[in-house]
Amino acid sequence: MRVLVIGAGGVGTAFAKTAASWGLFEFVAMADYDVGRAQRAITGAGDRFAAFQLDASNEEEVVGLIEGQRVDAVLNALDPRFVMSVFNAAFAAGVTYLDMAMSLSRPHPTDPYRLPGVKLGDEQFAQAAQWEERGLLALCGIGVEPGLSDVFARHAADNMFSSIDEIGVRDGSDLEIEGYEFAPSFSIWTTLEECLNPPVVWEKGKEWFTTDCFSEPEIFTFPAGIGPVECVNVEHEEVLLIPRWIDANRVTFKYGLGDEFINVLATIHKLGLDSTTPIRVGDVEVSPRDVVAGCLPDPAQLGDRMSGLTCAGTWVTGTGTDGRPREVYLYHVVDNAWSMSEFDSQAVVWQTAMNPIMALELLDSGSWAGHGVIGPEALPPGPYLDLLNAHGTPWYFEERTPTGA
Repeated sequence: MRVLVIGAGGVGTAFAKTAASWGLFEFVAMADYDVGRAQRAITGAGDRFAAFQLDASNEEEVVGLIEGQRVDAVLNALDPRFVMSVFNAAFAAGVTYLDMAMSLSRPHPTDPYRLPGVKLGDEQFAQAAQWEERGLLALCGIGVEPGLSDVFARHAADNMFSSIDEIGVRDGSDLEIEGYEFAPSFSIWTTLEECLNPPVVWEKGKEWFTTDCFSEPEIFTFPAGIGPVECVNVEHEEVLLIPRWIDANRVTFKYGLGDEFINVLATIHKLGLDSTTPIRVGDVEVSPRDVVAGCLPDPAQLGDRMSGLTCAGTWVTGTGTDGRPREVYLYHVVDNAWSMSEFDSQAVVWQTAMNPIMALELLDSGSWAGHGVIGPEALPPGPYLDLLNAHGTPWYFEERTPTGA
């Protein structure tokens, strides 16, 4: 398989390092608006990797690179602003498309904290019939969350439960970053987008609806010694993906942000610094959100200052296959010290990047196949979870005491 990765940030760089270490793919083209960054991302990866300059907002330019390098699949490793241009270019070129974040949402114009407007992925799903008609695959949301979390949901539905009450993705960590009072471990642009948009919840009979930002706080106890972390509702793709393929009464996503992180985000919002609309400052126009991003450290460069564990997982409640109440948490943990030692990548970006690598492996081997615009939960989970173990980064699950038991 010949792969084009667009975006040489933290996740794109981790993809290159990991694919090189695992000896995968015939050829990997790494493209970025800053060709120097693309070149740095593939340093030491070997002659199967090449760097290219690319304006991902220009569909014709993306198609040209796809066709010029004869790639079979495109991985979009950019922030969600560029989803549709890359998605459309892959369709025009007739190749497989993967991303880790779906097309952007737009809040309801008059009632944003009760009713959804344009939902995450709506623009992509609107084109599903055309992709299916052409026999092309767009595998969307195949990072860690969404991605591995959706695979966990499918595995639980297929093998652990006869009926499901709630599927709740729960993300938490005990990561610390030395020397910074505020330094997100992932793209601040994406963090602001998902944390300050109205969170979406799905309930059977009610479908999708929105709530207040940081709503429904709960204490969730994470495994591997991380312990209890307060988690709150955040807008995320799993809530838009899982109900399309898995029968459950409720689907949620909650993130362990912490009071300090929430307070900083709330302040950024109050000041209007999360806005993507350019404002004039002197003789230039600049987006406030881009200014915030420019003031913060690059998440890809924080690995040597980070310590601790990050945990991504899916909590499922309902009736087990034996007819009794059941509650489980399926999860994957990465120790930052390990990911830095093995792949020179900090834990959060590496945990994201390794999932599309494995998806591409499965598509290349034929263990996964499909047409249209789909999420990971539409595909068989067994080959994916087996490959996760085979790569030495195993997944786990733990039984929990069902509420009221």
